[in-house]
Amino acid sequence: MVGEDGISVRNRRSAYGTPEEKNDVPRRLEGDWSFPSSSNGRIDVDHTMRRMQLLAEVEKLKPAFMKEFDNHFTEFVNGLVAKSVMLESSPSAFPTACTEKESLKTKGSRAPPEHGKVFIARKSLLDELFEVDHIQTIYHMFIALLILFILSTLVVDFIDEGRLVLEFDLLVYSFGKFSVVAPTWLYMFLSTLLVPYGLFLQWAKGYHGSSHKTIHSLFFGVLFMVFQTICLGLVPMYIALAYELPPASCFIVILEQVRLVMKAHSYIRENVPRIVSCPPQKSNSLQVPQVSQYLYFLFAPTLIYRDHYPRTPTRRWSYVATKFAQILGSLFYAYYIFVRLCIPTYRSYSRENFNVRGLVLCIFNSILPAKDWWNSTSFANYYRTWNVVVHDWLYYYAYRDFLWFFGKKFKAAAMLSVFTVSAAVHEYVLGVCFGYFYPVLFFLFMCFGMVFNFILHDRRKGAIWNVIMWTLLFLGQGIIICLYSQEWYAHQYCPLKNPTFLDYVKPRSWACQIKI
Repeated sequence: MVGEDGISVRNRRSAYGTPEEKNDVPRRLEGDWSFPSSSNGRIDVDHTMRRMQLLAEVEKLKPAFMKEFDNHFTEFVNGLVAKSVMLESSPSAFPTACTEKESLKTKGSRAPPEHGKVFIARKSLLDELFEVDHIQTIYHMFIALLILFILSTLVVDFIDEGRLVLEFDLLVYSFGKFSVVAPTWLYMFLSTLLVPYGLFLQWAKGYHGSSHKTIHSLFFGVLFMVFQTICLGLVPMYIALAYELPPASCFIVILEQVRLVMKAHSYIRENVPRIVSCPPQKSNSLQVPQVSQYLYFLFAPTLIYRDHYPRTPTRRWSYVATKFAQILGSLFYAYYIFVRLCIPTYRSYSRENFNVRGLVLCIFNSILPAKDWWNSTSFANYYRTWNVVVHDWLYYYAYRDFLWFFGKKFKAAAMLSVFTVSAAVHEYVLGVCFGYFYPVLFFLFMCFGMVFNFILHDRRKGAIWNVIMWTLLFLGQGIIICLYSQEWYAHQYCPLKNPTFLDYVKPRSWACQIKI
């Protein structure tokens, strides 16, 4: 049947195509745009023109469609990446409290934690290095050297005593008075768990509802500083000095004191800006981190607080046992190094008058046991990588906060302040644990360390700079071990009955003379 326009009515009824044409749609979408013929063998002109027009319209809309699709896809991917980073670093400690844009609206507020250090699941640097065959060989060499130290000690003691001596007197003495160390550590840990968390909780609940936010914050800030200074500062130091804890036990108390102080500061420093930056209208929905999150942070091997950290899907007890065995091996390694190399040398030097020749020999004999493992070509890189955990804390809470407070023009002053704080804390630990004031490390750190940091910078590349780094590290560590050991034995051999203030400041090894 034919209509007025001469076109088959059956074909007009099939404007969307016959069943065969419909089945042919996927083929044409893939690029085959040939058109079927009518039942009488002629090309359906109207059908062809409509499809040509449709194709032209599709081609016109294609760029706009692709552009819109690309924009939506880009936004989706960026949002997915941002959410994954936030989940790894600080996932919604305050889920409905405030958004990132609202947090940044507050003028002068510090950037939220997700703009700082981001934790990702990865192997440790040492684990990656130990996968290299050459590094494993060096590791096996050190194990063999430890075995030789043990055998040499046993053989020498057997020759001298006529029997095997397995008393470990140095270890027993160094880790003595455990009955004092254990309750002291428990006191420091529980106070760090309860006091900072409780103070922050009370401050956060009343901050947005307070009519005097500055006074409110100042009050709780002073309480926190009093806790840090007295409860975590003076009390452990007094216990260490009053009970005259031996070196290793004293190091446990003082190093844990420093670690907990830094942990508490990080917890407060990372969470306070979240409360301050959030708008008051959302203050009712504020949710502080849970106690379990803070408790996990106190044991986590980092000094930067996050609500969550990436973790392995299962507990690797074999890995834990391996690392525990390595810690014990390192402990015995240090023990045999001191027994076989250090103590005989320092004991003999301490019985001689102080002179330049003896000092030089002592320093060079102390280089081998003071060997450092890190490999670097610049002091700047060495300071960043010798202790990454401490460096992160100093960078974010000392260096960056200094620049945030005083401005980015004072980078040199910020670096100097970081060096000063680090050197002072190191010297404080050594002074309390050894029982005397002898600022050798502080002097080396502030003088030579600062100079070498600017001279041996990151642009120094090549093998020669690596050799210079190793030479200076060997020499510096030898000086530290030699001078501190001489001062230790001088205090043992030359005690003072009525010491004055100058006697505590003046190195006793300079004037100690023992007549044999």
